[in-house]
Amino acid sequence: MNTIGRHMHNGELKIFSGGANRGLSEEIAGYMKIPLGEVTISQFSDGEISVKYNENIRGTDVFIIQPTAPPADNMMELLLLIDAAKRASAKRITAVIPYFGYARQDRKDQPRVALAAKLMANLISVSGADRVLTMDLHSPSIQGFFDIPFDHLYSSAIFVDYVRKKWKDKPVVVAPDVGSSKRARAYANRLDTELALVDKKRIVPNKVETVTLIGNVKDRNVVMIDDIIDTAGTICSAAEVLKNSGAKEIMAACTHPLLSGPAVERIKASSIKEVIVTDTLDISESKKEAKLTVLTSAEVFGEAIKRIHDEESISSLFD
Repeated sequence: MNTIGRHMHNGELKIFSGGANRGLSEEIAGYMKIPLGEVTISQFSDGEISVKYNENIRGTDVFIIQPTAPPADNMMELLLLIDAAKRASAKRITAVIPYFGYARQDRKDQPRVALAAKLMANLISVSGADRVLTMDLHSPSIQGFFDIPFDHLYSSAIFVDYVRKKWKDKPVVVAPDVGSSKRARAYANRLDTELALVDKKRIVPNKVETVTLIGNVKDRNVVMIDDIIDTAGTICSAAEVLKNSGAKEIMAACTHPLLSGPAVERIKASSIKEVIVTDTLDISESKKEAKLTVLTSAEVFGEAIKRIHDEESISSLFD
């Protein structure tokens, strides 16, 4: 039994992986020096998902690792894994969601739209999760949609070290749009450097109109900070503004590289030199052509899982 004596009350720690990012789950298990649990995920011929745990999980502390990026099957798989664990009498179930999908629809910014982020929170709770662990939510206020304990990890711990080693002089931290300014400000504080902001006017979603730079980047290296790169329109148009304003080397740092539609081609054609991302999502080889440097989030997640199991503080991870 791989149980830590003084923490018997949570039962044995077991980690299971959905199919959305098995590579990361294996790395987390490797970091924690425990094997991934055995679970079978299969489909009926019409595509309906079926899950089955192949080992006894009664009385155990279960962690289910599954990012909920599209397709929606990833979300469905997570819900079924939680439900099956609950029905198999797991002592406690933590949904480890490296990338929390549907988080962009977190408020009614137009009439007659769905609050997808709140709906996802309800589904996860109702399916039987006891707590949630995720990284870099699109909007931190989503934590308030849950009535169960919620742990929020930050990728800044991963990126800041890399940026420090990259350049001898401090780069300017740039928010590619107003929405990412708070996140960028936190990075600027950690790197003890200045902040600049690219302000743009949007006409329709995913299409950008006018762009202005607030701050000075002339003859400086810059790092743009965002949580998601989807079609890469925002980050690439911001990069052109920075280039035209005299920036030297342009780097982008993004936690969740969705990179859909024209993203890869846009980044390849842009003045961005390097895009540093984490492995919260499964990144295909073709996407890596977008000048990606992939840094692992496995240690941060592994450490957080250990601390949750041992009833220790997670916030001290980021002090």
